[in-house]
Amino acid sequence: MQRVCFLLKVRADRLDEYRERHAAVWPEMLDALSATGWHNYSLFLREDGLLVGYLETEDFAAAVAGMEATDVNARWQAEMAPFFESLDGARPDEAMKPLTEVFHLA
Repeated sequence: MQRVCFLLKVRADRLDEYRERHAAVWPEMLDALSATGWHNYSLFLREDGLLVGYLETEDFAAAVAGMEATDVNARWQAEMAPFFESLDGARPDEAMKPLTEVFHLA
């Protein structure tokens, strides 16, 4: 099982709405994430907008590709893109660059 961690930055003026959106993620989005291999997926948001994402998956590249093939992901990413800083034209899911794990205590 791969453990994947990534960072993004939520715009300061959109923090409350970002929290609200994630308190009510669309059921079909949740189903698609589960079906494409996203497990134990968590998002942590700091008050300055730093977003830390963590998930476990058998194959991160396959999990990302699986979501890219879904209609619900395209709609979700289009709606979420305005919440983030520094995407440079990328979708939020394209900007998720995994961090290198340097330590793990099992």
